[in-house]
Amino acid sequence: MKMNKVSILVLLAAALPGMSLAQNAENGKRLFVRDGCYECHGYAGQGGIAGARLAPPVLNAQGITRYIRRPAGAMPGFSDKVISDQEVADIYAYLKTIPAPKPVKDIPLLNQLK
Repeated sequence: MKMNKVSILVLLAAALPGMSLAQNAENGKRLFVRDGCYECHGYAGQGGIAGARLAPPVLNAQGITRYIRRPAGAMPGFSDKVISDQEVADIYAYLKTIPAPKPVKDIPLLNQLK
């Protein structure tokens, strides 16, 4: 059986508890757009009517992968044949780069409405 570097990394990650895949946030941003994640979750993972807020992530990398594979609600599941574990790791890295929104108390216009 011929194996590429990603296959070997995936096998190692499965075999060694606590080991995670290398993450590339720049590639993750590209994949987030290419795979259409932004259509429901927004370009900055802010969420919307069709999808939950993803950034900053509340799940760890394994939790995100598990949810993508077997989601609850209206989101379709994506097998590893559609999006690899490495690609999910990269998307997770991208989501981690997105800062949390400002608290309402720090937005002057919203505080004027009180």
